[in-house]
Amino acid sequence: MKVILASNNKKKVHEIRACLPDHLTLLTSADYQIESPPETGTTFVENAIIKARHSAQISGLPSIADDSGLEVDYLNGRPGIYSSRFAGEQATDSDNNEKLLQDMTGATLRTARFRCVIVYLRYALDPMPVIASGTWEGEILSALDGDGGFGYDPLFFVPHLNCSVANLSAADKRLYSHRGQALATFSRLFDEQ
Repeated sequence: MKVILASNNKKKVHEIRACLPDHLTLLTSADYQIESPPETGTTFVENAIIKARHSAQISGLPSIADDSGLEVDYLNGRPGIYSSRFAGEQATDSDNNEKLLQDMTGATLRTARFRCVIVYLRYALDPMPVIASGTWEGEILSALDGDGGFGYDPLFFVPHLNCSVANLSAADKRLYSHRGQALATFSRLFDEQ
């Protein structure tokens, strides 16, 4: 079954592809030259639906979208839905990490969590999307640690694993991460349809 993933982020595409059932043939927005729509929602769920609907409308295929981000308690939940553009619309991972470090200067409260929402639409105006979510608790480090992963991975420390996400293998990241949890739930819900 062909499904379009509403993402042009190659690292995210690779991570998601590795977690989905084998009977799904995952195409991407890049395969159809679909640009990302404006994320005008106020929640991860709203933004994932916007992205999935946009890709389904243009491609004519069922669509999967992910919206995820980092919620930092010291920053009252920010950057949240703005995680990928925390330091500005054209921000790189490095820019966002640098801004997070600056905003956390002197903070003693360092708890945070990654959140992920996966939305699946059978068609663009599907009134009953499949929605799955995952949460990964951790802490924000005071300096970058590790060179694996992407996004905030070098700053997100997982106490029970005693390392930053950037120091995990890809397999361990899939096992423990917010996205891995959301995709495991999605796969179960998808198979139950």
